[in-house]
Amino acid sequence: MKGTNFYIALGTAALFSGGAWAQDDSSIKAMQAQIKALQERIEVLERERSLPPVQDLGEVELPAERDDKPEAAPEPAIKVGGALRFNLLYNEESDASVGKRGESGLDTFRLNVDGKLDQFLISAEYRFYSYMNVIHHGWVGYEFDDSSQLQLGISQVPFGLLPYASHNSWYGVPYYLGLADDYDMGIKYVRSDGPWSSHLAFYKNEELNDASNLDRFGFDLVRVDEQQNEEANTVNGRLAYTFGLQSGCETEVGGSLEAGQIYNALTDDSGERYAAAAHVDSRCGRWNFQLQGTHYEYDPVAAPGADDSVVRVGAFAGSYDIDSDADVWVANMAYNLPSPWRLIDSITCYNDYSRLNKSIANAVDSQINTTGCAIGSGPIFTYVDYILAKNMPYFGAGSLAGGGEDDWQGRFNINIGYYW
Repeated sequence: MKGTNFYIALGTAALFSGGAWAQDDSSIKAMQAQIKALQERIEVLERERSLPPVQDLGEVELPAERDDKPEAAPEPAIKVGGALRFNLLYNEESDASVGKRGESGLDTFRLNVDGKLDQFLISAEYRFYSYMNVIHHGWVGYEFDDSSQLQLGISQVPFGLLPYASHNSWYGVPYYLGLADDYDMGIKYVRSDGPWSSHLAFYKNEELNDASNLDRFGFDLVRVDEQQNEEANTVNGRLAYTFGLQSGCETEVGGSLEAGQIYNALTDDSGERYAAAAHVDSRCGRWNFQLQGTHYEYDPVAAPGADDSVVRVGAFAGSYDIDSDADVWVANMAYNLPSPWRLIDSITCYNDYSRLNKSIANAVDSQINTTGCAIGSGPIFTYVDYILAKNMPYFGAGSLAGGGEDDWQGRFNINIGYYW
């Protein structure tokens, strides 16, 4: 190493140039030891710093200062999330609610698992309510090279406006008929080709394979009293086209079909059911407009004496009758306001309206109109809604079949949730 030899030569010259040093052997040995130690130290420094030889230091180009940040840790392949939601309610038709100036309680606690390993997918959600625990959905899938997916398990039924036919936390008429945000057990294929979106699914039965169990999230045909019907072997198809894809104004136009069997446990025979829907979902700038029209029919092979003008559906630990042949209409609008506050990420205000036109003679049509806003702030998401309903379940003696009430009932509802 040239730098090292230079310092050794200096040391050697000093050694033999002074007479006193030359005549003192002990001094010479001490100097030689110092030179050796100096040589070893220089070699260590050169290795650590990877510097060029000493005489070349003038040509050294110092490295530029690093301005790159450490790479972020990759997201886990499987993510576990959840939510904790509470409800604050003021029911104008309840003396207890009015007397207490409102009520509050747990809405739901839920856990989610979503992820992807290579091309294999998983998605599941389980919910805990004060009166029941229930699976919301749970499926495993495979994503093909063209990004289409095959999902096996309890998945969302592809019908009408997706993912929801409403903006609020109370949903609308289609949900309480089992025609929106419903989940069943089967296999589903999902594909997107530019502006085209297509779904094809086969559901063997409702999600629990137990139509007598009312602890469920989505409304399905259930077996209660003389109504002993259940869903079986259902085929769903949905096709939609988006105009103005990836522009500031996208409008999806689509149609949906559903056809399946109705198995009756008393007659051991199967009837038929079908539903058809057409929808428009337009998102232009800050506006969102949704329209949907649906017709459905249930034709069960009922036991003698059973009323086949109605069928029974159930969820949330309860059940009620619905008209077996009716039309459903949806008209929603929403506007995403620019947030005037730093701590508020989003404010979406809406008015959602839906109606059930019944075929039962002299039956009062069922309607629900919800005006409110959804507010997002970090992990906190809040719905503030004023709900007006006529002849709807959960509002007095409201009914989606015959009878019921012919007046509007109001309810003020706040739903607050923490999501992670």
